[in-house]
Amino acid sequence: MLFMVVERFAGGDPLPAYRRLRDAGRALPEGLRFVDSWIEAGFSRCFQLMECDDARLLQRWVLSWHGTGVTFEIVPVVPSREVRDVVAPFLDAKPGDQAGG
Repeated sequence: MLFMVVERFAGGDPLPAYRRLRDAGRALPEGLRFVDSWIEAGFSRCFQLMECDDARLLQRWVLSWHGTGVTFEIVPVVPSREVRDVVAPFLDAKPGDQAGG
């Protein structure tokens, strides 16, 4: 499964998190894979795409960052290309129809 992890830096200060990243790495438990990340221009948030089959790995990883001033929001996501397959049967259905049922 894919998860969008939204990190919020305390006080909009990413430096403590980047120091930890530099000194200790991402510290990902085995089975949790980092895909990519993006930082908001104002340094308030980091958006990370992570992949794993067991959400408890994300929980373990979040707990390992406890005390760093970083808070986390974790959102399960599905790639748009896969959602198109789910939505396709409903595109020509009229409201109230049971398309794909």
